Amino acid sequence: MPRPRTPEITVDLVIELEDRPGRPIVVIRRGHPPPGHALPGGFVDIGETVEHAAMREAREETGLEVTLREILGVYSDPARDPRGHSVAIVYVATASGNPVAGDDAAAVIVTDPDASPPLIFDHGQILADYLAKRRAAPGISR
Repeated sequence: MPRPRTPEITVDLVIELEDRPGRPIVVIRRGHPPPGHALPGGFVDIGETVEHAAMREAREETGLEVTLREILGVYSDPARDPRGHSVAIVYVATASGNPVAGDDAAAVIVTDPDASPPLIFDHGQILADYLAKRRAAPGISR
């Protein structure tokens, strides 16, 4: 019996900079299509855990060594990515230091999550979910 065709697995991160007042987050400006601003993240490689992929993507795109704090959610809308069906596991993570754009990121932006530029994919919904959780239980990701 042939293996079923399934969506690709991705990871995305809401990275809080714990060494800055107000705990701003990191957003990237994508260097490859589709253009726009997004949360750091990417595809899970074969043989890699999702946790390792999240830490690797954060390091590659922002130069930050992150600590994964919690899973914010799993996002699986088939229309979430115009390149094809993917399922994202989204982490809230913390880091310290100055992010530097690398890999697929053309630039990084440190922003108050309430003042983030518009985000592509379903990252606007992810950010809204993060903000709702942060407001409901501020101690959860702090």
